[in-house]
Amino acid sequence: MNRIFGFSPKTALAIISHLGSAAEAFRLSEKELDDILGPYSQHRRQISIRAYDEAAEELERLAAGGIQFVGFTEDGYPDLLRECEDAPVGLYIRSSTPAEELFAPARRIAVVGTRDISPYGKEWCRRIVGGLAECHERPVIVSGLAMGTDICAHTTALEYGVPTIAVMATGPDGTYPYRHREYAEMMAGTPGCGLITDYPPGTAPLAIHFLRRNRIIAGLSEATILVESRIKGGGMMTCRLAFSYNREVYALPGRIDDLRSQGCNNLIRNKIAEPIETVDSLMSNLGLRRGIGGKVKDAGRDLAEMYRDRLPPEKLPMMIETAGLIRRCRGITTDEISSKLGISYGTVAQLTGMLETDGLITIDLMRRCSIIVRKSR
Repeated sequence: MNRIFGFSPKTALAIISHLGSAAEAFRLSEKELDDILGPYSQHRRQISIRAYDEAAEELERLAAGGIQFVGFTEDGYPDLLRECEDAPVGLYIRSSTPAEELFAPARRIAVVGTRDISPYGKEWCRRIVGGLAECHERPVIVSGLAMGTDICAHTTALEYGVPTIAVMATGPDGTYPYRHREYAEMMAGTPGCGLITDYPPGTAPLAIHFLRRNRIIAGLSEATILVESRIKGGGMMTCRLAFSYNREVYALPGRIDDLRSQGCNNLIRNKIAEPIETVDSLMSNLGLRRGIGGKVKDAGRDLAEMYRDRLPPEKLPMMIETAGLIRRCRGITTDEISSKLGISYGTVAQLTGMLETDGLITIDLMRRCSIIVRKSR
């Protein structure tokens, strides 16, 4: 399904949702396929037993080459990315870490920007990643392996021992630019790090592929940081996508006459991004605390203040535990919260209802709870 609908994942995901599984699509008759896709669909003839067999053969080749593939409906697919309506049907992964563990950390931060990074941008990129490295809860650094900002973010993360993931615009068997092959291999072999793409083996680095991979960088991350960018560029696109996914966006302000800062200044002016004033303030906004012995921002104290007059004293600890669990386990259901915390379902429903009413979480029709990560403006 990924090979057939790679450039139109919404169609594939709609079919999977309609039929209940991807496999069902290959069991349909020609007439049933015509009814779903239309007789003139370019994908109509591609859904066949032959395509199914070719995919099975490819999976064997991938396994032999140390490449994992995880589909949209499978365990190991990143939950945060799954929330995006244009999420890939599947991901190819080169990593020494299984997909379930690679995407397990709740905190992933994208660091993106121009290929033509200035000394100012490079210094701040290193400061930002270095600041994230000093946090008690180290997030995974996500970027695109490109020249300039991307490779600065990746190499700084490796230097500080922070997990980093590169989203590639080629197949899993390629590296672009080739000069970054050494760093790519280092990421593929470092526990907690990896290379991912939704393009099959043999895919060349075409311009359109770089634009499309930006949605994965934005969708995979709870926040996106733009270091430097001209008014038009891949980093700007990534930030706008992140904003559309209801994620946090931050940008490094720069001189108004510097072309490489015009994109950042534009996002700040249009209220799409929050300005980065200091590394400490950025870490605070991200809910992280720097320094040895640091910990996630004391949200418990804030919640206690917010609900002290609205909840009985015995329920305040339950509220703090509930909010903390939702933050750690995005998409957890109210049933699962009740089970994990040993709190009655009625109490969980009350607490999550209050959090939703106050704009701190969202609850979907399946009763899955997620922290709202974009700050109110």
